[in-house]
Amino acid sequence: MPWDLVTLNSGYVMPSIAYGTWTLGNGQGPIDQIAQAFDTNYYHIDTAQGYGNEGEVGIALHESGLSRGDVFITTKYSGYDGLDIPTAIRNSVNNIDTPYVDLYLIHNPRLAVPDIPTAWAEMEKVVEDGLAKSIGVSNFGVKDLEILLASAKIKPAANQILLHPYVYMQQAPIVKYAAEHDIVIEAYSALQPLTKEPSGPLDAPLNEIATRLGATTDQVLLAWTKAKGAIIVTTSSKKTRLEGYQDAGDIELSKEDIAAIDAAGALGERRIATRIGLRKFGIWVLVGVVILGLCSYFGLRVDR
Repeated sequence: MPWDLVTLNSGYVMPSIAYGTWTLGNGQGPIDQIAQAFDTNYYHIDTAQGYGNEGEVGIALHESGLSRGDVFITTKYSGYDGLDIPTAIRNSVNNIDTPYVDLYLIHNPRLAVPDIPTAWAEMEKVVEDGLAKSIGVSNFGVKDLEILLASAKIKPAANQILLHPYVYMQQAPIVKYAAEHDIVIEAYSALQPLTKEPSGPLDAPLNEIATRLGATTDQVLLAWTKAKGAIIVTTSSKKTRLEGYQDAGDIELSKEDIAAIDAAGALGERRIATRIGLRKFGIWVLVGVVILGLCSYFGLRVDR
């Protein structure tokens, strides 16, 4: 299953498929699910300060019998409890019970306070202090990265973003910019078109390709994400699905397959944008009607 190791610009290597803990919550449940992920060959675990389950990642790792070097751990600065980056990273490594994390990300550009250059200098200090081997960002756009790179001593190793065919037109500029600057793109919610937007334009090409290749539609979607050069962050509570996601690494899509998915994704993206626009318009119309009704009730005059 060729989910190969990817070499980051920091010189370290990272598994190209990760098990994400975003939706797991905390307690024994996520510990068991992370253990299951280890059993199905997921050795890259993606967590965050904001997910509230860094401790569960640490417990699962120690109970697994795996050595620290066998598992790549990503966590993120989420700005919780008003903690700054130096305090948050020390809390994170203590929560996970590890001397370091492999990749530490700023979860969102709005968390880079008081500004991106200052926050990034604090991230660089995290590397200098040996608390993270590599550092990066999440949900950063082109302008955000331009500001960061203008003063950076250490280039971000990765940018973790929302990426699937229904947002690809929107995200294509940051994917291109990252490639030009040797920054790895990590894709979260890659399967969202199937889980959140079913019965859309993607159904036809995904079903046709899956039938022809003897695969499932989610495997084809992961193969598309891989073809775009992205690391995949995914999750499931079902072992069979985790095994299927691993098998997706063997799928090679043709240029025609990728083009068909791109075209359907662009159509879906336009439809979703139109739907959101109409919904916002409807809300404003409703607000206007309410305001006019209140003005009429209180005898107020609305002049042109």
